[in-house]
Amino acid sequence: MLVSQGRSVAGAVRSIGVTQFTYYRWRKEFGGLKIDQVKRLKELEKKNERLRRPSPS
Repeated sequence: MLVSQGRSVAGAVRSIGVTQFTYYRWRKEFGGLKIDQVKRLKELEKKNERLRRPSPS
């Protein structure tokens, strides 16, 4: 969002406390997704992690 407001990528990532490498990795992974799609993806990842854990028996 900061980049779309005219800030440079370097300035934007510095202000949110991540590296440029992380920014470009996130952009590659989530760049084409809408916000609701990203939220749904995160929910599914959490659910998968929970289901993969062995049940306490």
